[in-house]
Amino acid sequence: MARQTCSAPALAALLTAGDRTGNATAAAEYICSKLEAAALTSVDITTAVDTTYLLFSAYMVFAMQLGFAMLCAGSVRAKNTMNIMLTNVLDAAAGGLFYYLFGFAFAFGCPSNGFIGRYFFALKSIPSPGFDYSYFLFQWAFAIAAAGITSGSIAERTQFVAYLIYSSFLTGFVYPVVSHWFWSPDGWGAANRDPSASLLFGSGVIDFAGSGVVHMVGGIAGFWGALIEGPRIGRFDHNGRPFALRGHSATLVVLGSFMLWFGWYGFNPGSFITIVKSYGPIGSPIHGQWSAVGRAAVTTTLAGCSAALTTLFGKRLQTGHWNVFDVCNGLLGGFAAITAGCAVVDPWAAIICGFVAAWVLIGCNKLAERFHYDDPLEAAQLHGGCGAWGVLFAALFAKEEFVNEAYPGRPGRPHGLLMGGGGRLLAAHVIQILVICGWVSATMGTLFYGLRKMDLLRISAEDELAGLDVTRHGGSAYVYDESSGGNGGDDGGFIMKGSKSTNRV
Repeated sequence: MARQTCSAPALAALLTAGDRTGNATAAAEYICSKLEAAALTSVDITTAVDTTYLLFSAYMVFAMQLGFAMLCAGSVRAKNTMNIMLTNVLDAAAGGLFYYLFGFAFAFGCPSNGFIGRYFFALKSIPSPGFDYSYFLFQWAFAIAAAGITSGSIAERTQFVAYLIYSSFLTGFVYPVVSHWFWSPDGWGAANRDPSASLLFGSGVIDFAGSGVVHMVGGIAGFWGALIEGPRIGRFDHNGRPFALRGHSATLVVLGSFMLWFGWYGFNPGSFITIVKSYGPIGSPIHGQWSAVGRAAVTTTLAGCSAALTTLFGKRLQTGHWNVFDVCNGLLGGFAAITAGCAVVDPWAAIICGFVAAWVLIGCNKLAERFHYDDPLEAAQLHGGCGAWGVLFAALFAKEEFVNEAYPGRPGRPHGLLMGGGGRLLAAHVIQILVICGWVSATMGTLFYGLRKMDLLRISAEDELAGLDVTRHGGSAYVYDESSGGNGGDDGGFIMKGSKSTNRV
C-alpha cells in the first residue's frame, strides 16, 4: 500500500474501493500503523518533558550552592569571607569529580547488594534504560548540598586542605552509601525497592527528598568536625559564658536564605523525577503527578513559613529582639524538616512540621551553648536536628493515599502512625536515624579525628585571630579605601582598616 497521510479522506478512500476484503485489511494496517506511530511519539514526548523537568529541577538544586555561599559569607566575620566562599566553590568542583568517578556508582550502580552499588563508575554504560545523564546531574546536586552543610559547621578555623579531603570523601563515599540504602531500588531500607524484594518493616523508609539522606548526613558530619576542632577563639569566655560572634552581613544572610528557598522548589518537588504520570482517570486535571508536584511545593512553603514565624516570636520572648539571623535559620530548619515528607503529607500537617522544627532548632542551640559546642552557621543543629525531626514527622503524618501514589505497587503499605497506619513506618524511620548517625559518626568522625592527629585540621591561633583571608588567601575579600576622605564614619560609611597579606599554605 502506498504511503498515506493520516486523514479522513484517505481512510474513506480505502473503505469505499472495490475490493472490500483487501481494502479492509489495508485500512486496518493503516490505522494500526498510525496508532503505533502516535504511541511511540507520545512516549518520546513524555520522556522529553520528564527529562526537561528533571534537568530544570537539577539546575534549581545547583542554584542552592549560591544560596549556601551567600548564607555562609554573611554568617562569618568579614576577615574570613573569601575563605568560606572558596570552600563553597570547591564543594561543587571536588564533589563533581568524585561523584562522577565513584559516588554515583556507589549510590545507584545496580544490580548490586543492599549496602553499596558496584556499577556505573565514571558513568560507564550511562545512558542506560534505568538512568540518563539528567539523573546523574540531579543526584550530584544533592551530594554537593550535603558537603556544603558540613563546611558551615567548621568555618573560620579550618585548614584549607581539610576542606578538600573531607569534601571528596563525603561526596565520593559516605553520602553515596547512605543514598544507596534509602533511594536505590537495591537499597536495604528503600521504600521503592524492587517488587521481588521485601521492605523494611513492610514499608521501607519514606525519606522522599532527604531529611535524613542529605540533611542528617551533612549535619552529623559537621557536628563531628566542629566538635573535634573545638570552638572558635572568643566564642566562650574563661568562665564558659557564651559570647556571640555574629556574622558581618545580614544582607548576605537574607539573600542566601531566599536563594535556598527558591532552590528548595527543585529539591523537594523535583524528587518526583517525572511529572507526566496519571494517578486516576485519563483526562483528569487533578489526579496526576503534576498535582502531587504542586502539593509538594505547597507543603515545603508552609513548613518554612511556619518555622520562620515560630522562630521570630520564640526568640523575641527569649532575647527581646527581632533577629533576622535567627529567623532565616528557622526558615531553613522548616525546609530541612519537611523534605522527608513533602510528597506524602497534607498542607495542614506541614504547618505542624515547621512549628516543631523551630523549637527543635532553638532547643539544639541551647544545648550547643550548654556544652560549649560552636557551629558558626548552626548547621549541625539545623540540618541534623531538624532533619531528624523531619524523618519522624513523615512517619507520623504520611497519608495513605499520597504514599500509594508516590510509592505504587505495594497495596496495604503502612503509612503514618497518627493517620491510622500503625507503627511500622515509624519503626523503619527510627532505624534510619540510628544507622545514619552510626555510619556518619564512624566515617566522618574518624576522618576528622585523623586530620587533627596529623595536624591538618585546625589553623594556628595567630592565623585565626588575624583572619583566614589575609593569612591564607592573599588579602581581604572586600576592596575599600583606607582613608575616610569625604565619606567618613560619621555619615555611616563602611570603613575597614587594611591589613597586609601574610600568605601561608
